[in-house]
Amino acid sequence: MDLKSKNNECRQLVRARLDIDHGSITEMASASSSSAKNLFSDSKRRLAERVAVNVNNASSVARQIVRGSKSNEILMQAAKNFAYHESTVDNSIQNLKKMEIIFQHLNYQYEAIEQAAEKLEYVEEQVKAMER
Repeated sequence: MDLKSKNNECRQLVRARLDIDHGSITEMASASSSSAKNLFSDSKRRLAERVAVNVNNASSVARQIVRGSKSNEILMQAAKNFAYHESTVDNSIQNLKKMEIIFQHLNYQYEAIEQAAEKLEYVEEQVKAMER
């Protein structure tokens, strides 16, 4: 049973109880003066208002509790997602560091190949000079 239906059921019970009390109060009031009737009806009205306010407040508290429990679930899910993404970010950082090292090694190899190419030109010139 959801919160709204419980709230409505509670209101119906309160109204039914007030109707029963109203019959008793009305009988007593008919025997007394009109000022007493007004006093009883006024008291009954104020009591009904207070009961209605209390029922509404109780339902508000229940709604807040339900919302609070849902926000806790959402917060837990967000924390799990954050932890999941944190490890992904850490892996990405490690991969970037490895790529930087590979880039440096490729630079060293490129420089070595460039130097070897320069020496190769010198060797070719010497071979041609020997062939003459």
